[in-house]
Amino acid sequence: MTDTVLDVRNLRVEFPTRKGVLRAVDDISLTIRRGEILGVVGESGAGKSMTGMAILGLLEPPGRIAGGQILLSGERIDTLGEKGLQRVRGRRIGAIFQDPLTSLNPLFRVGDQLVETIRQHTDLGKAQARARAIGLMREVGIPAVEERIDNYPHQFSGGMRQRIVIALALCAEPELIIADEPTTALDVSIQAQITALLKRLCRERGTAVMLVTHDMGVIAETADRVAVMYAGRLAEVGPVEDVVRRPQHPYTAGLMGSIPSLRSDAEDLRMIPGSMPRLDAIPSGCAFNPRCDLAGPRCRRDVPRIAGTGAACWLPLAGSTALTEGETA
Repeated sequence: MTDTVLDVRNLRVEFPTRKGVLRAVDDISLTIRRGEILGVVGESGAGKSMTGMAILGLLEPPGRIAGGQILLSGERIDTLGEKGLQRVRGRRIGAIFQDPLTSLNPLFRVGDQLVETIRQHTDLGKAQARARAIGLMREVGIPAVEERIDNYPHQFSGGMRQRIVIALALCAEPELIIADEPTTALDVSIQAQITALLKRLCRERGTAVMLVTHDMGVIAETADRVAVMYAGRLAEVGPVEDVVRRPQHPYTAGLMGSIPSLRSDAEDLRMIPGSMPRLDAIPSGCAFNPRCDLAGPRCRRDVPRIAGTGAACWLPLAGSTALTEGETA
């Protein structure tokens, strides 16, 4: 069995419109190994969630995968039809979304929802599935499981509902979990508990996790590696320690500079000027160049690409491995 669970190669997602084709994800390549958390970070509109939806096969029409490959444990899944994707989703790829109420049916007890999901993806009987549901709820930290398994979603707090959604994602022991902003709606203390839970599950189960977030602080606390996205492209990829402490791309440095700490005041925070470009107005060259103080003529003319671990930048801050002009990723 390959150690690489997810291998995304030159993924391109497009949306045909009357005014032309909009490219939401542009030549993205990522890998995630067993037991590893890859953080995917960037501002709203960077293409993070779109990448996750493409991997799950949940792109809304007219969105389509227009190029590249998606491999799960060496098996290509982007060419599967809807029936093939239904066998992959839930069983081999689990999903955790921002609002747990979008994943939980308010009309059914949480135990019934867990049992139904387990039986759908396994050969367990009803009693065995219920025992497994109790074990999963206990594993994700739900107290008094034997009593609370028959409660409805509204009887749980937001943090507990998110734990139940994580249990749902684990029902079939998937190889990969895509967690899209799983802590955004939670307060800081519950957020820390959920991120610690994800880290423990990765360590104990060997599950690969793609953690999508706009919060660089969550990435620094949770991820093993990080991929920074901007305008549908990769800006920087590397071990989280390197990217957080020694960012090479000016956009990554701007994200890090905007994180408040107990040792800083408002004057210490740096704000990235401007905003993420619209899909129909992505600048030529490096998409970040209108907001970058370091941008030169080449930045406005040629699109930089990442070679190995480094930054897609012609003028890196700390010795990036950006490709020379004319090379491809």
